Amino acid sequence: MSVVIPAHDEEAVICRLLDVLVADPRSHELEVVVVANGCTDGTVEVARSYGVPVSVVEVEQASKIAALEAGDHAAVAFPRAYVDADVVIDVPTLLALADALERPGGPLVASPRLDVDTSSASWPVRAHYRIWELTDYRRTGHIGSGVYALSGEGRRRFATWPPVIADDRFVQQLFLPDERLTLDGHAFTVRSAQRIGAHLRRSARIARGNLELPDELQRASDAAGSDRTGNLLRRVAVRPRLWPSFAVYAITSTLPKATARRLIADRREPAWARDDTSRAIA
Repeated sequence: MSVVIPAHDEEAVICRLLDVLVADPRSHELEVVVVANGCTDGTVEVARSYGVPVSVVEVEQASKIAALEAGDHAAVAFPRAYVDADVVIDVPTLLALADALERPGGPLVASPRLDVDTSSASWPVRAHYRIWELTDYRRTGHIGSGVYALSGEGRRRFATWPPVIADDRFVQQLFLPDERLTLDGHAFTVRSAQRIGAHLRRSARIARGNLELPDELQRASDAAGSDRTGNLLRRVAVRPRLWPSFAVYAITSTLPKATARRLIADRREPAWARDDTSRAIA
């Protein structure tokens, strides 16, 4: 399997991922391509220090899309995983993805289960994720949010990477639900924001990216006709302990969308709004 890792100024955290990958006895089964895009820190030096199986490609432009494109040009193997530099995923999980995508009649796109590490987060952030865990989006065909993998056939579903913010949403929407797989028994970890302000800024960026996806790039829909809000309300209603968390979620799930719509209406240039609180290392 090839693993493409776009990295923009990730010196502080990329070692968390690369340490896990290169330490595994089966790391030789991976081709790991770190694409340093527009880096002004020591990301390149850190990545190159690992040696085989890690190679480094440099892109002058600070652009994840440019990094994904350069990574595809450099990588040679399929299936191919696209992994954010600030997540943690191990070699057995990546190889399990490869096995699933190579299975005859198997999925075209796959992702492990996403575990959100909220151990350093404030109570409102933890409250948001308690409810988010119960949503239909989380429970059915969740692809992306840090890691997704494509078979060769799946990657041929599109030519070049389009100029979008929400690359994971773009990829998910290329495939019908029965063409996707959320891998049971395997997971990757993403750290949540520590504070609610950082969480809301990041969520607004994600919401804007989803809203700005052109209609022609959204070829699939999730469970048409399902009552997502009703399903969530029913799950929460029978758990009184979650009612305070739901009150927080009602705000944290709607405010970013409203903010995103306002930014689009004002035609403001997109800002990455990266959350550096989740990148802090003790």
